[in-house]
Amino acid sequence: MTVVTRFAPSPTGFLHVGGARTALYSWLYAKSQGGKFVLRIEDTDIERSTQEAIDAILEGMQWLGLEWDSGPFYQTKRFERYNQVIDQLLLEGKAYKCFMPAAELDAIREEQMNKGEKPRYPGTWRDRTDHPEGQPFAIRFKTPQTGSVIVKDHIRGNIEIANTELDDLIIRRSDGVPTYNFCVVIDDWDMDITHVVRGEDHINNTPRQINILQALGAPIPEYAHVSMILGDDGKKLSKRHGAVSVMQYRDDGYLPQALLNYLVRLGWSHGDQEIFSLDEMIKLFDLDSIGQSASAFNTDKLVWLNQHYIRSLPVSEVAGYAKWHFAEQGIDLSQGPALEDVIAVQAERVKNLKELAQISRYFYEDYEEFDADAAKKHLRPVAKDALVAVQAKLAALTQWNTQTIHDAINQAAEDLGVGMGKVGMPLRVAVTGSGNSPSLDATLNLLKPEQIEQRINKALEYIAIRANS
Repeated sequence: MTVVTRFAPSPTGFLHVGGARTALYSWLYAKSQGGKFVLRIEDTDIERSTQEAIDAILEGMQWLGLEWDSGPFYQTKRFERYNQVIDQLLLEGKAYKCFMPAAELDAIREEQMNKGEKPRYPGTWRDRTDHPEGQPFAIRFKTPQTGSVIVKDHIRGNIEIANTELDDLIIRRSDGVPTYNFCVVIDDWDMDITHVVRGEDHINNTPRQINILQALGAPIPEYAHVSMILGDDGKKLSKRHGAVSVMQYRDDGYLPQALLNYLVRLGWSHGDQEIFSLDEMIKLFDLDSIGQSASAFNTDKLVWLNQHYIRSLPVSEVAGYAKWHFAEQGIDLSQGPALEDVIAVQAERVKNLKELAQISRYFYEDYEEFDADAAKKHLRPVAKDALVAVQAKLAALTQWNTQTIHDAINQAAEDLGVGMGKVGMPLRVAVTGSGNSPSLDATLNLLKPEQIEQRINKALEYIAIRANS
């Protein structure tokens, strides 16, 4: 048997963190078993489904690197197939026409709840043949009235539900549109899905879907219902906890490798290991190792992982993702050093790629103003001699590299008889506009000598104005 899994989001919004984890688990299981991963867009909710949401889902999956082997399939393009099977069930007496108006059903359910009973359709039209002509009707599936359904769940073990707990499910509404629970069944059957990985909110749907599969003589997939993700306050993850959209994490400067590593550990574990490459995830992942408990999202842990990947991934790989952030902040990378070289000196200093772009702007364009606090502290009249001296030393260099730059700064300090900081800090503020940067020799090495001379002159002008004010 070839393992076939699927991710089947509804395009009514962005790809959220919970959906991304479900997609990851489904993708990993398919890959770990040498199987196939299917992407299906469940867009039967026509009023709420949008092309914008579809695009957001596809973009999120592609950014995460969760490429699908077949699809995306769209349920709205398969109505003819669904209706064909519904007509077959009607002919076989496994489904029936229900003419009960919505208002009548609402009244019955309200009365049931007032009596403390479970609200349910009472089967009024299940065996009737006195169908009124010209009246709208829905199609309901004839749920078995005896026995039970056993859901074999990789995460929760066997879940048994008595059929008496289930009413006759509508499989096509009176407007002619097949319903979600029915479309899912036919899709999983037609697409040879062997393992369904989805959220625990689908547990109540599963026995209904199994009954339909059995009525069709179709194979029953194996199931794994994943627990929800909570915020760090123990409540359901939502916007109040920060980003919940996958692409918001991209916008906030996270690497997909960090988010995938974080998501895989929200419910699954392999010993005490925290950091997993994608290859390790594929090799080690197992549905039976997913825990039942809800997982709490911890942003600090994600930040830590993001820092790890910024520092440990090949610089060229980080640069591939970082380019988007530089472009987003209007920084022209053609006007400065290779981005890979900037990342090499900045990686230890940042938490995310957005911050990387923010603090690296001076490599690609002149700053407009000095950081007020840094200039007040370090660009004082007493710093003039140090800047003039180091400017001369740097201008005299015939070779431009970190070692010669380091030696020039040291020599300037020695000639003046001052400590390295007395030269280094004014120079850092002059060159970068602020009091923070990588080591001076590495920073200056990535800039052109003429840029450095111009920026020192700018600092000297600032000092002169300050001295005369």
